[in-house]
Amino acid sequence: MSPGSPGSYNLSFTAASLRPELARIIAERFLELGDWVGTQERILTSNALQARSRASAIRMERELRKRIQTLTREQLELLADSTIEDRAAMSWLAMIKYNRLPLDFATETLRKKLAEHDPVLRPSDYEAFVEAKASVYPELSSAANSTKVKVQRVLLRMLTEAGLLGEGPAFGSVQRPVLSPAVTAAIQTDDPRWLAGFLVPEAEIPAR
Repeated sequence: MSPGSPGSYNLSFTAASLRPELARIIAERFLELGDWVGTQERILTSNALQARSRASAIRMERELRKRIQTLTREQLELLADSTIEDRAAMSWLAMIKYNRLPLDFATETLRKKLAEHDPVLRPSDYEAFVEAKASVYPELSSAANSTKVKVQRVLLRMLTEAGLLGEGPAFGSVQRPVLSPAVTAAIQTDDPRWLAGFLVPEAEIPAR
């Protein structure tokens, strides 16, 4: 998926939040083996993700692997061997490259709130986003109530893990995360448009 492509609102992302430390383990194994099938087998055989059950391990490994498979070699190396902050940034990048819902919420709702100097994220902001997207992505409106609740909960957790949402009233305070030079370079080499997912204003995103 490219930043401007339609993408998917696959709600399976609720299987795991960003979990950068677990994503790091998968990235390390892939860089070691150079093969995604072998990586999957090694992770599951050793229960490297420390899941409570085989079914949980399979579900979490599949979700995290599908995300990080979207990363470039440079981005994978940052995920595997960098600071906690850089790993979180790469995990969020993998998420928004894989699934359109978190990307749209960040670029359309969170960036707008920062531009309007209204950083408090309220339940009404999330509800307005879902209502606006439901006609385009019917999976949002047709999902069971329990799924809708989980989607909201996991999305908010990911935003917090990625540094886009800090402490504050309501759902929290929207904030633009500080990206290291290495992370910024890895994103720009790939496609500068992904910076929008980190709440970078349009005027600051360089042309490709």
